[in-house]
Amino acid sequence: MAHEEIRGRLAALQDDDLPVHGGRTLAYVYDAGLAEVDALAREAVAAFAGSNGLDPTAFPSLLTMENDLVAFARSLVDGPPTMVGTLTSGGTESCLLAVQGARDSRPDVDSPSIVVPDTVHAAFHKAGHYFGVRVVAVPTGPDHRADAAAMTAAMDETTVLVVASAPSYADGVVDPVPAIAAAAAERGVRCHVDACIGGWVLPYAARLGRQVTPWTFAVEGVTSISTDLHKYAYAPKGASLLLHRTPALRRPQYFAHAGWPGYTMLNATLQSTRSGGPTAGAWATVQAIGDDGYLRLAERALVATDTIATGISALDGLCLVAVPESTLVAAVADAGLDVFTVCDEMAARGWFVQPQLSYGDRAPSLHLAISAATDPAAFLAALDESVAAARQAGPVAVDSGVAELLRGLDPATLGDAELDLLLAAGGLAGEDGRLGLPERMATVNALLDVAPPALREAVLVAFLDRLARPFAPGT
Repeated sequence: MAHEEIRGRLAALQDDDLPVHGGRTLAYVYDAGLAEVDALAREAVAAFAGSNGLDPTAFPSLLTMENDLVAFARSLVDGPPTMVGTLTSGGTESCLLAVQGARDSRPDVDSPSIVVPDTVHAAFHKAGHYFGVRVVAVPTGPDHRADAAAMTAAMDETTVLVVASAPSYADGVVDPVPAIAAAAAERGVRCHVDACIGGWVLPYAARLGRQVTPWTFAVEGVTSISTDLHKYAYAPKGASLLLHRTPALRRPQYFAHAGWPGYTMLNATLQSTRSGGPTAGAWATVQAIGDDGYLRLAERALVATDTIATGISALDGLCLVAVPESTLVAAVADAGLDVFTVCDEMAARGWFVQPQLSYGDRAPSLHLAISAATDPAAFLAALDESVAAARQAGPVAVDSGVAELLRGLDPATLGDAELDLLLAAGGLAGEDGRLGLPERMATVNALLDVAPPALREAVLVAFLDRLARPFAPGT
């Protein structure tokens, strides 16, 4: 294929993607609105795409940039001089390594466990699944923050790590880190703060005079922190930092193996080969924006968040889940309004807002990750129209018999044929056998919402599995 044809094909493929600039995609991407910085970062990614972070002695440039990024983060998280850090591929890898390192730091514990609030990011459940660590999820309080007393009571001799969020993804509030960290320290247990979202915003919020719950290494007992560069440091995907208070705390994270005929494998992360592109892109972005620039971007994003939160509170039919402490907003709807239809109406107006399904006695909600580039006035105008349209359309109704059927299904007993039927019934499969999302998702989300979490997981895994297959007509 000719080069120009390839470029054209790439552009055509990208036409179906959500926009990554403009501040209208309020999940997955974070936009500073700085076109020149974005261009510089892309140049850096391209320049170092072929470099390999596997061996820092072979590519010392990458090690220098990584250390520079950790040094920049030190002032944000009140890191002591002993603080060290590792660049990872994203927040999930940072969280996985925090759990793996805590597990391997306690070889004396036969069946290790971690204690987390039920609002903790799913990455920690993934870590438990991957590493054979039991996850003890403690219900949060009515304010949606971790219940420090309940988490303390849940710790036992098998606990190797406790986790707090700054802020929690689903609700946008900061957990009571001082009480949780103190209880962990008293028991000799590590305490990790997941600040993947807030790590590059909350320090500037505090500097701007806002009330911020203490969450950094200034809190005694906090042993590690994760913070994502590709979120509110506005770096290209994918780059995150896992920071440890001391080198000794980080050491169990390392993997080395010399017991084979090849080179001695030595890894600081889950990956071996790591492209230097994300490292260079993150370094270039942080150098270009700088501390003062991040202060301005944080102020812009926080003001936009305040404006949007106030606007949502004033809308008939919507209610904030909690007053946002960072840049995340979640809202639920009253009985006459369907958040899934609101999300569809927002999409029709060029805005992507993320639906969150119900959980326990928590109603479904719409979720926003607000960036510096987000225009709050334009957003609220679109939301006002979307709420009116959704109210006129009425809530999506799921037949009571269908709901009862879904609640009674055991995912463990479902084979491919049954899962294919569920996908087709949910509107996720066309007549030609191709899978994909319909233009409007409210009905799909309503069906998923009445299904138990285990069935949701099974159906969505089946959907992903079938999406990730080259399509052949007639198969």
